Amino acid sequence: MTSTPVHIREEPADAAPHAPTGGGPGRPAGRRIRDWLTAFAFTVPALVLFGALVLLPILFALYASLFNWGGFNMPSDFTGLGNFTKLIKDPVFLGDLWRGFLLIAFSIVVQLPFALAMAVMLNQKLRGRAVYRMLFFAPYVLSEVITGVLFSMIFAPDEGLADRLLGKIGLDGVGGLWFADPHTVLPTLFLVMTWKYFGFHMMLYLAGLQGIPPELHEAARIDGAGAWQRFRHITLPLLGPTVRISVFLAVIGAIQLFDLVWIITAGGPDHASETLAISMFQYGFKRYQVGYGMAISVAIFLISLAFALLYQRFVMRRDTEGALTTMRGAAR
Repeated sequence: MTSTPVHIREEPADAAPHAPTGGGPGRPAGRRIRDWLTAFAFTVPALVLFGALVLLPILFALYASLFNWGGFNMPSDFTGLGNFTKLIKDPVFLGDLWRGFLLIAFSIVVQLPFALAMAVMLNQKLRGRAVYRMLFFAPYVLSEVITGVLFSMIFAPDEGLADRLLGKIGLDGVGGLWFADPHTVLPTLFLVMTWKYFGFHMMLYLAGLQGIPPELHEAARIDGAGAWQRFRHITLPLLGPTVRISVFLAVIGAIQLFDLVWIITAGGPDHASETLAISMFQYGFKRYQVGYGMAISVAIFLISLAFALLYQRFVMRRDTEGALTTMRGAAR
């Protein structure tokens, strides 16, 4: 019996495998097209809403800021950059910029460290810490209108709760015109802002603290590190991304601050507590100088945009790069 030789075809070592048809690994072209159409169908409504509610108002504000417009009919009295030229010479606008800078500085130096200290305290094993967390976060849940009315009553001259408490402990001369004195209105207003918003930042820091492995603190404690050393060399570095997000939100919130100040002081007395958003509202809706008010809104937008881009580029760059690296690694 003779055996028939079997010929085995040898492929070159560098021969590439046959690619499946359809453009994607293991997926036919029809399925890929259906996936793209599905993604497009879900994306278009969001893009339409974003364009109608965000992009179009921004473009219209840019357009209207080039006119001397009172808000009726369509803009027709073209002034070019006249509103912006007037803006940089307006002492009220320059004062708004300075007050906004002060509020940002107060927030970073006072409000955020206070929120971090409360978060560190409530991250410890304390009896009833859930109740404390709820109580400290509760002011953030209240609306700005309720907060404004409440503190207008607390800091009312002579008859307010603050003046009465100071009088009972012998400090009658400390109180007085809290919101009516140009020298005390901004610090008092910042006190209200701290009470209102520190709970939000505290909860951010609490979430970040709970993401730090406790084994790191245990190892440092065994090595003889004290509480301050553990906080400085372990807690703060690992809490860095959360702190940077908190600072970003605090700055953007201070730039766009409106409702709380409007309810309490409406920008007074004598522009002492006025912000950029209040100036925009005053000119646009009270004085019917809508073109000038639009110029202020464009300035607020440009300031916020410039800060966001520079902050992301130079401060949050490491965080975003780490997130992209993680996403690419997970995709692989």
